[in-house]
Amino acid sequence: MEFKKLSNPWGYGGNWYESREDFDGENELIVTAKVYEEPSCYGINGGKISKLEIRVGSEVIANYNRGWDIQVPEEAQMLYESILTYFE
Repeated sequence: MEFKKLSNPWGYGGNWYESREDFDGENELIVTAKVYEEPSCYGINGGKISKLEIRVGSEVIANYNRGWDIQVPEEAQMLYESILTYFE
């Protein structure tokens, strides 16, 4: 999974990254993350990622916004762990 840095999307500050990949020939896997320079109490597990959204097509399957709104489903756990490793 390759991430590209976004230039100030949505008018918010911070470092935003996005990855887009084909998921199943019909849907796209889209991962968007806001990442701090240093670990933070607002980050996932006290880390650098303060916001994370994982989508398949138009469906949000996981969302973290300084806390879990939608938990990562079991079938996406390996993807989630690879995202944490990438940014931490």
